[in-house]
Amino acid sequence: MRRQFIFIVVFFAASISFSQPAFDVKEHYTKYEYMVPMRDGVKLYTAVYVPNDTTRNYPFMFMRTPYSVGPYGTDKYRTVLGPSTLFDQDGYIFVHQDIRGKFMSEGSYVYMRPNIPEKRNKNDVDHSSDTYDTVDWLLKNIRHNNGSVGIWGISYPGFLAAMGAVEAHPAVKAVSPQAPMGDTFVGDDFHHNGAFFLAHAFRWLAGTAPTQSNREAASEQRRRGFAYGTPDGYRFFLELGALPNADTRYFKGQVPDWNEFMNHGTYDEYWKAQNVPQHMSNIRPAMMIVAGWFDSEDPWGAVNIHNAIQKKSPRTSNRIVWGPWHHGGWARVDGDTLGEIRFDSKTSLWYRENVELPFFKYYLKNSGEMNLPNVWAFMTGQNEWQSYSAWPPKEMKPKNLFLHPDGKLSFDPPSASNAYDEYVSDPMKPVPFTDEITTSMGHTFMVEDQRFASTRPDVLVYETDELAEDVTIAGPIMSHLSVSTSGTDCDWIVKLIDVFPGDTPDPVPNPRRVRMGHFQMQVGGEVMRSKFRNSLEKPEPMKPGQITEISFNIPDKHHRFKKGHRIMVHIQSTRFPLVDRNPGKFLDMYHAKDSDYQLTVQRVYRSGTKGSFLALPIIN
Repeated sequence: MRRQFIFIVVFFAASISFSQPAFDVKEHYTKYEYMVPMRDGVKLYTAVYVPNDTTRNYPFMFMRTPYSVGPYGTDKYRTVLGPSTLFDQDGYIFVHQDIRGKFMSEGSYVYMRPNIPEKRNKNDVDHSSDTYDTVDWLLKNIRHNNGSVGIWGISYPGFLAAMGAVEAHPAVKAVSPQAPMGDTFVGDDFHHNGAFFLAHAFRWLAGTAPTQSNREAASEQRRRGFAYGTPDGYRFFLELGALPNADTRYFKGQVPDWNEFMNHGTYDEYWKAQNVPQHMSNIRPAMMIVAGWFDSEDPWGAVNIHNAIQKKSPRTSNRIVWGPWHHGGWARVDGDTLGEIRFDSKTSLWYRENVELPFFKYYLKNSGEMNLPNVWAFMTGQNEWQSYSAWPPKEMKPKNLFLHPDGKLSFDPPSASNAYDEYVSDPMKPVPFTDEITTSMGHTFMVEDQRFASTRPDVLVYETDELAEDVTIAGPIMSHLSVSTSGTDCDWIVKLIDVFPGDTPDPVPNPRRVRMGHFQMQVGGEVMRSKFRNSLEKPEPMKPGQITEISFNIPDKHHRFKKGHRIMVHIQSTRFPLVDRNPGKFLDMYHAKDSDYQLTVQRVYRSGTKGSFLALPIIN
């Protein structure tokens, strides 16, 4: 009993110590609250934390968000003010702002408010102008500033940071969009290649976009989340049925953005206006994009915004950092694990100390040296950081990995016979996207053991022999499929998997009793909705039974398949409820009926001139 008592006391003391912030913000900063006027007269709530030490001047670190910058009240403080506690200790003037129509700010909220390139009057406002107006006000009204501004944000705030770099105020010297939303129809958040990410969209919109977006009710709604009535998301969304049932049964017109999505089922002007990369011309601040290999929410925005800056603003100092992180993991965890996968070092701590803080210190305080490479990329599998001058690396060369009979996979091309594999896809019994019982999309499914899917009859599985040497990829993975369906539409999901050797040791400690022998780690995966194969703007039906070429990218990866491992590929047509069910018919599924869903037979051709393969981005 005495040993048990000592353990409880020590554990309780350690818990108290761990829960306390390492740096007391309230002791070192004074908080002010302002309603900052924009050019059209709308006022935005802005919290400003100023260092108590006024013997020197400080740069601004500015973050804008739709998620609330609370707690509200000059006597209520956030525990961390900057991207990390390192910034709090280093000394900056921290500025946090509720965007238009959210919480304490005036005006109307617009989902991913489009940029207005040519502003004709004071009422032409967007996130670029709101950022500019706020920076201008801060410089004139906040004492002890050094005239330099840095902007950062993760996810939606990452999108806001990117838009803040457009037509930026001259005082903005450095911007870091982290996991930024770049285009939520093409490849971020709610759609991938036109396919609707149901579980994520439902959860996010239910908690973030109700009509009472300006009131305490919105904060309470976000805190509580949607009441599913069950932890089983697979069952909840299957019983939901066709997409129109969501508003009829649950939202009842109180989540307008859901209905906006339902009314824009193709890549029309509504979605095109929200595209961020198109605005990356003449970017003046130094840019550092941050992305995670296993970001389930915004894998598209980071690399495409970075690439757009490279093309449209070639003189801009433009960097990208890729780490083995889930969405925002570089800011929230140590970064040494994700699910069952170990990375052998605290990658997030390393990034915060050696990349993020030095970047802003150099541009905002003229402190230190700028010796960061253009690209920092963590190589999973090998578990080490690599630096490159460009992304993808210039030495990368695509190499085709072909499907073969009997579930084989090889870099050797197949025979000339016109062979295929087929499966029946039943929308009433879709393949689950995870083995976990959950109502959310989550993060760990991005590296989850895929053995739960490998045994499904509606999942085609292809695998190499044991690798005789390492195979390293760096860049996007192109899927080239020759396929047919018995219907007029269907989805194609391709997953790239690293199969561990059978004698791989289990983790220590191992409270979940995970068996790592022949663990099937998902490296990457993506979906393509058939009707969008040629154009996201103008969908086309499939012709039943006709062989059709479909190509699409699996988002960028940097991974080493080590000697003795195997490479595996899964091909399937459902991944539920991550992706909404395709009825198998060419129609507007946002207005589909429950009776529209039907069985379809899918064929994947794997040889001859109609062979299917993955083009892997290989580097030595």
